[in-house]
Amino acid sequence: MSKPGLRGVIAAIATPVDERGEPDCARAVKLARFLLDGGCDGLNMLGTTGEATSFSLEQRRRVMSAYAEAGLPGARLMVGTGAAAVADAVALTRHAAELGFAGALVLPPFYYKGVPDDGLVGYVDAIVAATADAALPVYLYNFPALSGLAWHVPLIRRLRENFAARIAGLKDSSGDMPYAREAAGLGSDFAVFPSTEAVLLEARAGAFAGCISATANLNADLCARAFRNGDAAALESAVTIRKLFDGKALVPGIKALLAHIHGDPALARVKPPLAAFPAADRAAVIAGYDAARAKRVA
Repeated sequence: MSKPGLRGVIAAIATPVDERGEPDCARAVKLARFLLDGGCDGLNMLGTTGEATSFSLEQRRRVMSAYAEAGLPGARLMVGTGAAAVADAVALTRHAAELGFAGALVLPPFYYKGVPDDGLVGYVDAIVAATADAALPVYLYNFPALSGLAWHVPLIRRLRENFAARIAGLKDSSGDMPYAREAAGLGSDFAVFPSTEAVLLEARAGAFAGCISATANLNADLCARAFRNGDAAALESAVTIRKLFDGKALVPGIKALLAHIHGDPALARVKPPLAAFPAADRAAVIAGYDAARAKRVA
């Protein structure tokens, strides 16, 4: 638990949208405050759960600015800035640096598959060079199931050799725990966040810096008890809630359950190409969530 920078329970926060499909910044800020007050050590905004790649460059900047203008603590905010176009990734990362955020979460450029490591190094080099004045920490986002490219460990090692402390850590959404553990062994100054709260007791013991989880939108209080207090029963309840989404559309499901928790149907809206969570799945997830919460209270 000694790794520097962002650590602990980080929610991959959903991005509310309005009836026109625009980012609903007022609801976004309200949700962010709720999560930070409810147990999250930090937030990862505009990631996969935040539907970042479904928003334009201007829309993503607008959401980032709304968080900053609302006075949310930049030291607790990581923002997804990866893009297929390196110029867009640079622009978003510069904006994050100017707003005082704690880190940029960077997907590999995801359209071309099978690109050589030299190309990925060049992509990172452009981002790092363009933000050298602000020296914003860069966290690599490993999600090969969606991006089609992996930040494999020898490549991470090379990036760290080239760019030193600027490569601050990794969010791993691959589900490959041996890979995550190997990456975590790259140094005490390299913070690795698996994408499941199931690792929080390991993280508490120092194996990881924490987790960055979509379902922390829903169970942040339970995750916080697990990470801060070693509460295994709280972690079991948190994982039970996570498992409600097995085999289901995760992002629409998270948003549907957020709408239930907050009594606000607008929170269920998603951007195309995602579609609304099916009614039968919604009913099942709500019933499971309410049962898990009732059991915890009892």
